[in-house]
Amino acid sequence: MKKSILFLAAAAIGLASCNSGFKKGEGGMVYNIHEDKDGPTIQAGDFAAINLVVKNDADSVLFNSYDNGQPQPVLAQKPQYKGDMFAALGLLSEGDSATVKVNADSLFKASGQRPPNFKGKSIIYDIKIVKVIQKGKLNDMMFQNRVADYFKKQADVFKAAEPGKIQKYIADKDLKVNKTASGLYYQVTKPGSGPNVAKGDTAVVNYTGSLLSGNVFDTSIKDVAQKNKKIFNPMRNYTPIKIAVGGGMVIPGWDEGLQLLNKGAKITLIIPSKLAYGERGMQPIGPYTPIAFDIELVNIIHADPNAPKPAMPQMMPQAQQPQAK
Repeated sequence: MKKSILFLAAAAIGLASCNSGFKKGEGGMVYNIHEDKDGPTIQAGDFAAINLVVKNDADSVLFNSYDNGQPQPVLAQKPQYKGDMFAALGLLSEGDSATVKVNADSLFKASGQRPPNFKGKSIIYDIKIVKVIQKGKLNDMMFQNRVADYFKKQADVFKAAEPGKIQKYIADKDLKVNKTASGLYYQVTKPGSGPNVAKGDTAVVNYTGSLLSGNVFDTSIKDVAQKNKKIFNPMRNYTPIKIAVGGGMVIPGWDEGLQLLNKGAKITLIIPSKLAYGERGMQPIGPYTPIAFDIELVNIIHADPNAPKPAMPQMMPQAQQPQAK
């Protein structure tokens, strides 16, 4: 009995030490502010740039803005429910860092969707407030100009850093790459056979796409997706995909890179942002972000040269367009 009491006491002390520093907020939210800088806290309408690591109870990382090397932009809103993330941001100012735990059920109920592979009762946010632009009494145009100026300065930084990121990735991976005239880097890792893919062909491929940090953001291969739990979707049919080559259906780096392959070949592409998602990016890929793909060409469906070309749509002359009544 004494041993049991001692064990329970030790467990209680351990639990208290794990939760030390945490304070209770509204709606079951708890938070621990690690750095507390002077300055006004974030209010609804303010713009904030934050670095963010999102985890579940088991400490599995669901999202990490550091993987992309760029903070996440947020337009602060009034809390949607007690103890949500906007309530947490309202406790922080520029330069602050904190850990925040929110109730997962409340979050998913408010958002209207629960990730199919999520497990746990809480979502944990490790937050660093990089920049705050206060709306305050600024009119909309002045506020938007200040936010636009921030994005412009950030974009200039990311653009200047991109070539160095690519060269570091190539060196760290010890890749023996070639570079095309457009700036696409590639290494054929397994030769194939037969003719190369040409414009108009359909390429059947398996692929894995990642940031240069190594963070996988998409794949057609089930085993790879399962190893990277953040992207695994049990509802997805993981099979090779078909790409109409040269039709602008994919990013330029893919259209060009696929034409370097013949059946059975494998290739690593390092695609600069100008051949990928450019100055705007596309989540989770930020502006001026180079990306890497490992691609296997499973099959080529060659275009039929005798197939009839699609008819051009008839354009109505401007002068004959119907007039509004």
